[in-house]
Amino acid sequence: MEVYGKILLVAMPAFLVLVLFEKWYGWFRGRDTYGHLDMISSLSSGITNVVKDVLGLSISILSYRWLVDRVAVYQVEDTFLTYFVAFMALDFSGYWTHRLAHEVNFFWNKHAIHHSSEEFNLACALRQSISSFVNLFTILLLPAALLGVPPQVIGVVAPLHLFAQFWYHTRHIGKLGFLEHIIVTPSHHRVHHAINPEYLDKNHGQIFIFWDKLFGTFQEELPDVPPVYGITRPMRTWNPIRINFMHLWLLVRDAWRAGSWRDKLRIWFMPTGWRPADVDIHYPVNKIEDVYNFERYAPPVSGPLKAWSGIQMAAVFIFVMYMFGNLAVIGSPGIFLYGAFIFLSVHAYTELMDRNRYAIWWELLKNSYGLALILSSGDWFGLNSFIPGGAVAVSVWFAVTTLVTWWFVVRETEKNVPELQL
Repeated sequence: MEVYGKILLVAMPAFLVLVLFEKWYGWFRGRDTYGHLDMISSLSSGITNVVKDVLGLSISILSYRWLVDRVAVYQVEDTFLTYFVAFMALDFSGYWTHRLAHEVNFFWNKHAIHHSSEEFNLACALRQSISSFVNLFTILLLPAALLGVPPQVIGVVAPLHLFAQFWYHTRHIGKLGFLEHIIVTPSHHRVHHAINPEYLDKNHGQIFIFWDKLFGTFQEELPDVPPVYGITRPMRTWNPIRINFMHLWLLVRDAWRAGSWRDKLRIWFMPTGWRPADVDIHYPVNKIEDVYNFERYAPPVSGPLKAWSGIQMAAVFIFVMYMFGNLAVIGSPGIFLYGAFIFLSVHAYTELMDRNRYAIWWELLKNSYGLALILSSGDWFGLNSFIPGGAVAVSVWFAVTTLVTWWFVVRETEKNVPELQL
């Protein structure tokens, strides 16, 4: 946990710098691929994902260590070849995990957040799941286990494999010649994120594109079919925590409403998007029929609220960096209390971005919780030892955010803005 936290202390600022550079580059070239609130939503999703990972809020039904101890028929030496085999095994597993997430109703819930942006840029690469608490796909690492690849090698290679998927989430890089036949490129991944009928559910590869060509899911980016991004049932919210559970909530409601017990059971394992016929008739959901003509999610938000949302996100980023840099000092159960504060913070300010009048109550809840943590210990997780009066400064920040949020709620939710529904 502490090692991963130290890695993120370097990786998170690096990703943020690259996102801001891409935004600047797009603006400079007259082709900005970012919406301000969309970018904040994406960055906020990345924050919740890494906090969840550091807290270890997921389990594997089948651990890789257990698998390799029981099925290994050969023991590879600890050489470059070992790491190469591990990388290839992870990529093979990643292809099938990714593909199943697109093809099975239940598994789509954990992946929908990644596709929820109606833009395509480096920031949307950070839209990662917090809704997956159980890992069911370790079995897909069977090739590595059979060869006896040590668990510690998988542990080293896995973060590198994940980080290597960041760069190709961009519209500023065209086709890359012969590399198009070997690795996943921005062109391939633009196809993957598109909702055009020609592109839907294609190019599931994570590092190598030849898996898609081998298993029949490859689609080249066509010059006369510009990709349109998002998902066919748009989420229509900036709140990444809501987005993480919206498809699951739809499945729960559809299963409850279905008249047939067979439909109640099979809905979870049917192709993504499938709904019982009776439910689909009586409880229709918003679905994009014409990908070239639909209303994108862009609620009217003032410049000051956009700026305030950026300030709130930046503050949470600083809180998270402090957490990752002081995991040993904070200890357990402190890190879980801290993690809850981060999740409440993201939920509160993204509710305000949606112009939800209940954002003030979420802000009050978050700040009351934060003050309770300070009052119970007289400190903010050891901050006073680094910055004298640090806990007082944090308390003042809570008061400021409450007042500013209240001001925006009064100013910008005066009209009849409906409460968002999951």
